[in-house]
Amino acid sequence: MPNYTWDIDPIAIQFDKGTLMMVVGAVAVLMLLVGLAKKQTDLAVFGLFLGAVIALLNNFVPDPVGIRYYSLLFVGVFLGGYALLNWQIQRGGGDDQVAGDFIVYGVAGVLIGARLGHVLFYDLDHALEDPLWVLQIWTGGLASHGAVIGLIIAMWLFTKRRGVPFFEGADRFAFSAALGATLVRLGNLFNSEIVGRVVPDQSWGFRFPRFDTQMAQAPLRYPTQLFEFTLGLFVLLALYLTDRAAGREKRPRGLLISTFFVVYFGGRFGIEFFKEYEAIDPSSPLTMGQLLSILPFFMGVFGVFASFRSKIPVGWPSTTTLPVPAPQQDQPEDDAEQDEGEDAADDDEQEKFDPDVDEALAESGREARKNSESP
Repeated sequence: MPNYTWDIDPIAIQFDKGTLMMVVGAVAVLMLLVGLAKKQTDLAVFGLFLGAVIALLNNFVPDPVGIRYYSLLFVGVFLGGYALLNWQIQRGGGDDQVAGDFIVYGVAGVLIGARLGHVLFYDLDHALEDPLWVLQIWTGGLASHGAVIGLIIAMWLFTKRRGVPFFEGADRFAFSAALGATLVRLGNLFNSEIVGRVVPDQSWGFRFPRFDTQMAQAPLRYPTQLFEFTLGLFVLLALYLTDRAAGREKRPRGLLISTFFVVYFGGRFGIEFFKEYEAIDPSSPLTMGQLLSILPFFMGVFGVFASFRSKIPVGWPSTTTLPVPAPQQDQPEDDAEQDEGEDAADDDEQEKFDPDVDEALAESGREARKNSESP
């Protein structure tokens, strides 16, 4: 059986700290200025947020700064996710700038949600001992379940701000989420993290000497990172086939995101049987990842049935900005005709009083008074 020793340095390239901070700071300033110039509040706020993060982390980032393969793959997640989201939104009739606007929400949702998810679900003791460690994202520690929660919140805020149905936005984002679940696992492999359990008979597997540092020879483990990478590809295929079978833009709203939850979290539950235990006593029959996958899986099952039952058609609203008060509508035709009728009636009333007749009556009245006053 095949076996392989995975001993690749997770650092892809190194940069001088000052240079990197200047580049990222320039990007933050550019985003702020462009957002203000084009009145794109989201972009301007994200520029401020990025600048504040750089200023806060400047004293904690090592020099030189090592850029990991994991980070490069994350860039691929955002770029590829943007392309897939843009494809889905434009296909549904949305504006070509909407996907770019969501990136602001998506980046923040993924990073904050994934980091806090790792802290709360897997490494709370470390965070309590060293609170500043929570901000050191470059050291590793991002949880996919936390990223999903962060993205759900980000999508809710994004769609609510623009008056778009939540499930419409979530459906359009399903392909992007699947791509993220795929590429991130390659990043875990390059980091020699999220490893599998030791293969019982040691007949095949991967050795991770950068993980099993206390052993003279690293044992053969299940390459669960590759298992989950394959799962991500399968989710992408399942979404494509579901989208096609349901008629693409004729599909019921909520179907794609529900399919993602069913296939991804169902597969994740099974793969957890081969992954190293995390955050729960080894005597527990389920791992933390399995416990966190149960609810999303059943939410997906319910969502699939609910989407076919409700049969709400998909379609991106034509207006993707903040809801504005409806403009004052023109007077209805019925009301206009009624007003015209009233004006005509008034004219008829006025025509009943002939000026010549009025003058003759007035002259007769004056002569009558003269006759009555004469002796």
